[in-house]
Amino acid sequence: MIVLNLKTYEASIQKPLYFVDIASEVVAETGVRVIVCPPALSLHEAAERFSGVFAQHTDPESPGAYTGSINAEMLKHAKVRGSLVNHSEKRMAREKVKIVVDMLHSNGLESIVCAASAKESGDLASFSPSFIAVEPPELIGSGVSVSKSRPQVISNTVNAVRESNDKVPVLCGAGISDRNDVEKALSLGSSGVLLASAFVKAKDPKAFLKDLAGAF
Repeated sequence: MIVLNLKTYEASIQKPLYFVDIASEVVAETGVRVIVCPPALSLHEAAERFSGVFAQHTDPESPGAYTGSINAEMLKHAKVRGSLVNHSEKRMAREKVKIVVDMLHSNGLESIVCAASAKESGDLASFSPSFIAVEPPELIGSGVSVSKSRPQVISNTVNAVRESNDKVPVLCGAGISDRNDVEKALSLGSSGVLLASAFVKAKDPKAFLKDLAGAF
């Protein structure tokens, strides 16, 4: 699985559906599962044209007087399939991570819970998220992939998650830049990768994504 976090880069704001359509085309051509996380204001429109749309964040509130919140019920209504949770740029308290995971799952949505280390990954796997994604914060956006520079992070995370909850697949992110990074991550036990800038800023995003998909 490939997870594309579009964040709020200028290109992601100006043409989010361009990236969503690319993901849809690559899925149709390769059969590899691809998840796209567009900016919040584009979620509904994106979900109407591609089934693999996730939110970048979900708040731990139910419907009610919570100004500015994005809750699981809202995502379900927008036909979004799931959400990232606890991304390094949107960290949450441990107890709130559990609340969000439970709310997403109770609404039939998936959760990709991000963690900064193998230890945190093992801890958060106890909440039974759909996926755990380990991302050392210092490598995010660096162009230096975790799979090559710190492969032990992936192998240690896979072991920690298996000990905690062996039903939770592990993804890895931070600096994933090419097919070799993906192949290395898969060889270490990861079920997929999470990336952002390398896709959004690629000269030819479709060719880039299709090459990544070739690693599976």
